[in-house]
Amino acid sequence: MHSHAPTSGLWLTEFNTPHDACCHRIIEVLHQHKTRFQEMMIVRSGTCGKALVLDGCWQSCSGDEFIYHEALVHPPCLLQGGPEKILILGGGEGAALREALKWRSVQQAVMVDLDKEVVDACRRYLPEMHQGAFEDPRTRVVIADAFDYVETAIGQFDVIISDLTDPLENGPSAKLFTREYFEKCQRALAPGGCFVLQAGLAGPIEMGIHVRLARTVAAVFERMFHWTAHVPSWGSPMGFVCGADHSVGWTDPDPRTLDHQLTRVINGPLRFFDGRAMRALMHPPKYLRDAIAAETHIYSLDALPRSI
Repeated sequence: MHSHAPTSGLWLTEFNTPHDACCHRIIEVLHQHKTRFQEMMIVRSGTCGKALVLDGCWQSCSGDEFIYHEALVHPPCLLQGGPEKILILGGGEGAALREALKWRSVQQAVMVDLDKEVVDACRRYLPEMHQGAFEDPRTRVVIADAFDYVETAIGQFDVIISDLTDPLENGPSAKLFTREYFEKCQRALAPGGCFVLQAGLAGPIEMGIHVRLARTVAAVFERMFHWTAHVPSWGSPMGFVCGADHSVGWTDPDPRTLDHQLTRVINGPLRFFDGRAMRALMHPPKYLRDAIAAETHIYSLDALPRSI
């Protein structure tokens, strides 16, 4: 066990359950603003670097965001094989956009976010995260409601990445974790395309929403894949769920084969993701597989997610 004396000052406390919390000391508030949709802060933390905080919830930080964003973006792109058009829903920090643009095959990456003020603040205060991705000529930023945007994008995208805030009750993203939304995303995919979403914490204590999201995606798509990655600043493994049609499969190739493939399709450094990581991600733990197999609840607009 490790123990360090607490330090006085400003602390951000986020509850993963009613009984468990993750705490971060805030050294400096770089930007704070109440937008039309949410309360936004960009802060400098004690050990995790700079972070985006929305409605009091820790989104990502420069210290370990590479784990989350590489685990979110690269598996569906690898499953698809060579995406030319990628749609990112949410992702205001620009880090998912950064990872998507590493794929040599990408001709256009469209990022749709509801809150222009968050995007503008991230562009200014979090250059470590977007690393110039907003200025890439392949990037197109659209300020819109993702639920409405995918309605008009029939068959347009090879990979759709749903990188949204958690589906808190009455929050701006709750409807974007429902069967109806997943069906819209399915229609927006080209044949052989992959849809992936940030699907909540997936530790054995907090996994309820992840399990139900996996079951909801499986009710819409012919194929469902799920995986987890441990992101230390969240205090629990983060879950991801991917949906695809029957043409997308996973044969569990040798890591060296995957590494060779990645060197041909990706430009830019990877800190978390490689062939061994992909194989590990595709073998989620038994407790999670068992829980998803036993789950029957489907999220819909009439039965929105109520809690993490």
